[in-house]
Amino acid sequence: MRRIERQQALKYAGVLKAVRQNRGFTLIEVITVTLIIAVLAAAAIPLAHNAFQREKEIALRRALRMMRTAIDDYRKFCEENKIETDEDTYGYPEKLEDLVKGVIYKDKKNKSRVAKFLRRIPYDPINSTYEWGLRSFQDKFDSRNWGGQNVWDVYCDSNKKALDGTYYRDW
Repeated sequence: MRRIERQQALKYAGVLKAVRQNRGFTLIEVITVTLIIAVLAAAAIPLAHNAFQREKEIALRRALRMMRTAIDDYRKFCEENKIETDEDTYGYPEKLEDLVKGVIYKDKKNKSRVAKFLRRIPYDPINSTYEWGLRSFQDKFDSRNWGGQNVWDVYCDSNKKALDGTYYRDW
């Protein structure tokens, strides 16, 4: 009789053990895991924002470099090929669109050709537009108003600060 009771007791203990193993997580365990995930997410959000902002800044630098190089190439091309330009322009394009339209010139065989310097005006990723701030050769360097005589320089027309603390308009 004792043996049967003992077997039943062991059987009952095994059932309790199995029930305990399948019952799930405690409230403390769930709260701990949730807090750990929240801390990791809170740390990752600023990093993701900085990475996104850095990508915009890289695109802005690339666009500015592309347009400034095209402006310099335009002036050099006009000087080398003796293309007539207005005296007020100093050999720089009158509008930014002139870099896309190009310059008509005569080659060595006296054929008319068009030299283009940009395929299109680049997109400003900071302002989300195709509009840029312009400076003419006659303007003061820190001027925010374009004189309209020519396009000597381009800049991002934004009052926002970059990740390095400088203003985008000063790039």
